[in-house]
Amino acid sequence: MLTQQQQLKYSRQILLNKIGEQGQIALSKATVLIIGVGGLGNPAALYLAAAGVGKLILVDGDNIELSNLPRQILFSEQDINNNKADSASEKLQQQFSDCDIEVMDEMFDQELADYYLPQVDLVLDCTDNINSRYLINHACVAHKTALIIGAATGFDGQHLMVNPLDESSACYHCLYPSSEKEPANNCQTAGILGPILSIISGMQALTAIKFITGNKAPTNQLSLFDGLTNQWQQFNIKKNSQCEVCGK
Repeated sequence: MLTQQQQLKYSRQILLNKIGEQGQIALSKATVLIIGVGGLGNPAALYLAAAGVGKLILVDGDNIELSNLPRQILFSEQDINNNKADSASEKLQQQFSDCDIEVMDEMFDQELADYYLPQVDLVLDCTDNINSRYLINHACVAHKTALIIGAATGFDGQHLMVNPLDESSACYHCLYPSSEKEPANNCQTAGILGPILSIISGMQALTAIKFITGNKAPTNQLSLFDGLTNQWQQFNIKKNSQCEVCGK
């Protein structure tokens, strides 16, 4: 049951017949792991905490730099040199005191994956490097934990959901086998515009909310956004039965 205060706070979401009170209760009971608390992780964490997700686990070993501020919207100049996950947690708790936030100020690795993944309902990959993406994808498949991937460079972004509980769901490795890695561009090499990150992280948060509330969250669909033309493209992908990670 929701308290009277929760019913008032989340009334606009509860009015949605695809969410309702049961969906709001599901959100309040959910635990989401956000890996990478930078340009994607900042707005994604904001939206999920604001939507009423009960617990967020933030993982990031990086410290805040001056060049982060134009796009990592939770941080200010006073936060420079502080850990990203710690600073984000502090800001989120000020705004959303009913959200339980746990922080791990280290880089995500296999040990952390084995510890945290059995505890969570969903993972958001908000990292900015290919090696982390492979590790997270492999760990989520192994632990059968749903994963929402976001990535962005320049004016472009992409979004993909992997659901290992669905036997037909392709994984990231199906799309980009490690022998054929996607281009290794990142914000440091190709640049990035802040609103692109907000759009992609907004899609991650939207997909997360749909998944948690029992609405359809499409798998096997790679979504690409072109910020120069404001156009989305969707590509259907198939599970690779010979995939080293998720194939049988």
